[in-house]
Amino acid sequence: MPATFPLKLLDLYCGGGGASYGYEQCGFSVTGVDIAPQPKYRGKFIQCDAIKYLMDHFHEYDIIHASPPCQKYSKSTIQFRRLGKEYPDLIGLTRDALFETKKPYVIENVPGSPLIRPIELCNK
Repeated sequence: MPATFPLKLLDLYCGGGGASYGYEQCGFSVTGVDIAPQPKYRGKFIQCDAIKYLMDHFHEYDIIHASPPCQKYSKSTIQFRRLGKEYPDLIGLTRDALFETKKPYVIENVPGSPLIRPIELCNK
């Protein structure tokens, strides 16, 4: 079935909505999902576990963006990890769920995270 316009994009782990806003500026109709309340999120927001929402609703969207927590691999948290602080690692679980949907997707994370064939975008 051909996509209708604007394309419907699901933004998982949306946080405050920085990526969502960029997608909106490009013409996408965006729905953000995060487990934590996001009172400053500017568009349609659903508070829910990202993977659960994905598996229940992926068929309603044309494309999916996911930004799983990055602290496990971020250089900015290395000193805390050395002290024994543990952070969630949801990249593999998220990738497996996205792959299962057979929808086009983007996973955004930090350099060094276990992405498959990552493309690094930077502005120097």
